[in-house]
Amino acid sequence: MKLTNGMTLPIFYAPLIDTDPVLPEEESAHCTKVLRLGHGAELIVTDGHGAFYRVMIEEAHPRHCRVTVVERTVAPPLWTYGLHVAVAPTKNIDRTEWFLEKAAEVGIDSVTLLRCRYSERREVKMERLQRVLVAAMKQSGQARLPQLTGMTDFADFIARPAAADCRLIAHCRASELPTMSTCYPRGSDVLILIGPEGDFSAEEVAMAESAGYRGVSLGRTRLRTETAALAACHAIHVLNDE
Repeated sequence: MKLTNGMTLPIFYAPLIDTDPVLPEEESAHCTKVLRLGHGAELIVTDGHGAFYRVMIEEAHPRHCRVTVVERTVAPPLWTYGLHVAVAPTKNIDRTEWFLEKAAEVGIDSVTLLRCRYSERREVKMERLQRVLVAAMKQSGQARLPQLTGMTDFADFIARPAAADCRLIAHCRASELPTMSTCYPRGSDVLILIGPEGDFSAEEVAMAESAGYRGVSLGRTRLRTETAALAACHAIHVLNDE
C-alpha cells in the first residue's frame, strides 16, 4: 500500500490497531523521534493478522502515537499451504535469531522452539526473538506475523495432535533418506522438525516416526541447525512454485 503522495514508508506494527488506534511505544518512538513524523503525516500500519492500514497521525507522542484509520486493506495470502518449522535453538542465540529473520522474510507461518536431548540451549528470551520476527515482517512488506511458540520438550511436542498432513523430521541418523521433493505433496500443510547441533537422538527419531513423521534429507552435506531450518523452509516454497 502506498501513501496518497506516492511515497512508500516503512511499515509499522500495531496488533490492536483495529480497536485501539495507538502505535505501541517502540513504534511510536521510531515514528516520532527517528523519522520525525508529526500531526497529519500518513503512515502504513499492519496488525500482523493479514491487514494493512493507511492511517494519519492525530497525536505525535513518542510513547503513544495516536492515529486515525483512513483505509483498511486485507492483504492476499502469499501462499496457500501451512508451513510450520519446529527447531532446537542454537547455543549461540544469534544464529537462531538469524534463522527467524530470514525465515520470516522468505515466508513461514509458525515456529516452535524445541528442547531436545542434545540441546545446548534450554531457555530463550521470547521478547527478543519476537522483536526479530516483527522487524523481518515489516522489512519484507508482509502483513502476517509468524506465530512463535516458546521452548517445548520434544516428547510433549510429538505427543500433540499435528494439524499438518505432511510431517517430516530432518536428521542424519540414516545413510539413505528421501529428499524433500519425493516426500512432500505439493500444496499440503507441512510440519518439519530440525534438531540441535548434536542432531536428534535415535530415541527421538524413533518417537517421531511412530507418531507419523517421515525422515527426510536436506542435501548431501551436513548443515548447521539454522541453515537446515532455513533450507527446509525455502525448499517448501520452491517445490510449491514449480
